[in-house]
Amino acid sequence: MMMEAVSSVLKDVAGVVQSSGVKASASAPAVTQTAQPALGFDGVMEQVAADAIGSLKGGEAASVSYIQGKVSAQSVVEAVMSAEQTLQMAVAVRDKVVQAYQEVSRMAI
Repeated sequence: MMMEAVSSVLKDVAGVVQSSGVKASASAPAVTQTAQPALGFDGVMEQVAADAIGSLKGGEAASVSYIQGKVSAQSVVEAVMSAEQTLQMAVAVRDKVVQAYQEVSRMAI
């Protein structure tokens, strides 16, 4: 259920990003980490979405492991709290992207 909610939020964000046509500028300085290619805004959003889904899957896996008796309750609580923070962040990012898109669409050209 949580995975479906996050997937929905992240698909909404990806749709807004793709429909806005935001691309990385060739003249903009790229902030990169060790030998990774420069990512545009859409690439960064995809990476954040993948990390969020991974965090949520980790929370669910910890819950299943607890049921099977493999991990402690504290580990489950930590994993679920991390997944909850990830979901809240994804919703906040989606809201900000939608707000920014609406603001740009209201601008007079």
